[in-house]
Amino acid sequence: MRVVQIIDSLEIGGAERMAVNYANALSEKIEFSGIISTRKEGPLLNQIDRNVAYLFLNKKNKIDIKAVFRLRKYIRQNKVDFIHAHSSSFFIAVLVKLTFPKIKIIWHDHYGSRAKESKKENRVLIFMSLFFYSIFVVNLQLKEWSEKNMLCKRILFIPNFTLDRNELQRTTILKGTEGKRIVFLANLKKPKNHISILKAFLNLKLHELDWSLHLIGKDYFDSYSDELKKIMKSNSLEEYIHIYGERSDVKNILSQVSIGILASTEEGFPVTLLEYGLAELAVVCTNVGYCSSLIEEGMTGLLFNPYSENEIESQLMRLVDDNNLRKKLGINFKQSVLENYSEEMVIKKLILAYKE
Repeated sequence: MRVVQIIDSLEIGGAERMAVNYANALSEKIEFSGIISTRKEGPLLNQIDRNVAYLFLNKKNKIDIKAVFRLRKYIRQNKVDFIHAHSSSFFIAVLVKLTFPKIKIIWHDHYGSRAKESKKENRVLIFMSLFFYSIFVVNLQLKEWSEKNMLCKRILFIPNFTLDRNELQRTTILKGTEGKRIVFLANLKKPKNHISILKAFLNLKLHELDWSLHLIGKDYFDSYSDELKKIMKSNSLEEYIHIYGERSDVKNILSQVSIGILASTEEGFPVTLLEYGLAELAVVCTNVGYCSSLIEEGMTGLLFNPYSENEIESQLMRLVDDNNLRKKLGINFKQSVLENYSEEMVIKKLILAYKE
């Protein structure tokens, strides 16, 4: 079997990390594994294994004929059987199929918000699904949406996974007191809902208890980012809430914290939660998307309604107040991730899905 992953960029994001994870893991299991970035490179380039065949298309426009034929050449030269197209990269995959009909396209939907969208908002995608061989989705709401709206009817749920491999990078040293650090690993944008967590941190006066909050993820320096910084500055929290931007040494960062938070108002299947689990963190998490399937309330983590300030504050304070609870949840969650979302288990399911 010969498979290439296609993704629009190699910046740090959930779909991007999964494309790299699939390419790396498959390289040890199948005859040929490749990965192509269509528009932009980024920090994840350094995480692609040497035995994965990489290509950067440098696509300039939505319809870039030169990029289409560079991709076609790569597929023919490497005798690729399947294009595994993640998120919006389905468009160039279909353009290639029009010039090379025998190639099979797997489209992988990571976008949790799509479950609330209309057919009209997705009319191009729905039309192009005529050319898909299969659709993979990251949660059951997306599966239901695709079954209802898409023209391709071979639809499968494939859970995410994260690679528990050693990272040599140890570049980020977090500020704050050891044992009292909270991490929020998500790009600074909607619907990640950072503001609710900043407000909870402030209302609970966690800084007075010497706790600190660490925001790891791309800063777009836009109105969303400005509002976060305004809250920090107006409440003199800069010493306790820290924004680091994009970082690639995630495993190293998570080894320095005690609590992991995710607060999205919309979510697919967050790889971040799996990373928290492998790091044995106590997790307090939104209940949207696949999160409530990943987290068992009170056993592997604590859940909250992202629109409820009271729930967020109550659940966060439970973890801050109880070191034994933090330890128990961290141990249980790591065990759950290893048992249910291991690389070996998911890749076996993925290969079977390619063959269906």
